[in-house]
Amino acid sequence: MPNISETYLENRWRVQPNHANNYGTVHGGNVMKWMDELGAMSAMRFAGEPCVTASIDRMDFHRPIPTGEVAVIESFVFDEGRSSVNVHLRATRENPRTGEQEMTTESQFVFVAIDEDGSPVPVPDLTVEGERCRELRERALAWREANDGEH
Repeated sequence: MPNISETYLENRWRVQPNHANNYGTVHGGNVMKWMDELGAMSAMRFAGEPCVTASIDRMDFHRPIPTGEVAVIESFVFDEGRSSVNVHLRATRENPRTGEQEMTTESQFVFVAIDEDGSPVPVPDLTVEGERCRELRERALAWREANDGEH
């Protein structure tokens, strides 16, 4: 059975002018795309099967990421259903010179594991082993509870 730490991924994208809106900050659609791509990788690592996006929970953008700074996306599986995989995602802005980070958005995506024909397939049970896994899962569950019904 996979555990949370085996699904934990982090990736960075330097915000270039082609990622920016007319205010010189990353377009929210790019951040959402990067979160979706990394979330799918966490889901596939957990399920051992291809996964497709089923839904995206609340996504609020709290601060912009200017051109030249770095978007850091963190992703991990925190819960599962029969064929669904719940992934918690957080985006931060990072100063490339100092490494200083500020949270910009947070969300949870649901992916569904599928076979070659596109039909849903069962996923394994998620295990929570170690303090780091417990902390990540508690953070994701607290976010879900705080944002439940606020769509």
